[in-house]
Amino acid sequence: MAGTSTSPRVRRSPAQRRAELSATARSIALDQGLAAITVRAVASGMGVAPGLVGHYTSSMDELVADTFAEIVAAELRDVAALAEAQDAAVARLRHVLDTLLDGSRDDITLVWVQAWALGVRNEALAARVREQMDAWQRMLEAEIVRGLEAGEFTVAGGPADAAAIAWHLLAMIDGLNAHSLVRWGQHPDRAALAKRSLAGLLGVDPAAFG
Repeated sequence: MAGTSTSPRVRRSPAQRRAELSATARSIALDQGLAAITVRAVASGMGVAPGLVGHYTSSMDELVADTFAEIVAAELRDVAALAEAQDAAVARLRHVLDTLLDGSRDDITLVWVQAWALGVRNEALAARVREQMDAWQRMLEAEIVRGLEAGEFTVAGGPADAAAIAWHLLAMIDGLNAHSLVRWGQHPDRAALAKRSLAGLLGVDPAAFG
């Protein structure tokens, strides 16, 4: 008799399918970058027909945007939690720089770099990029303000300069990590470069950042 599976087919609910689609898109993005999230790639990862992907997402632009936001928001939560475990502002910022610039997060750096490029033609993604950059800037600004209020940092403009310094720091982090993707700069110690610049901006001895 011809072999026929007697196992009951498990029909997933719409919520389960959307969760599976989201998880598959995240996996593709972290493994190959946001540009690799296509209908065919997601369908293959889920083991379903391409038509099913379109049934559970409003558009691929939205799926790419949501995937980006989920990945980078999770990273921000992780980094903020690591920093919060430290008592001093200097130690918190040192942990942020060490964590972001140690070369272990190139997968997320690629997600960021591709998001900036793809966001030119994907407005949903561009909006998420702006939101997440604002969130990172607010986190760094808050740490700088805490350091100023504790007397750890010395800035001529005081807390009023914290926002600009946070944007400066974020630009350094993003630039150094983007350079690393193509191995430019003969593998410098990126964290040390950023710490030296940040020390100057905050009026502290570079040795304070380790």
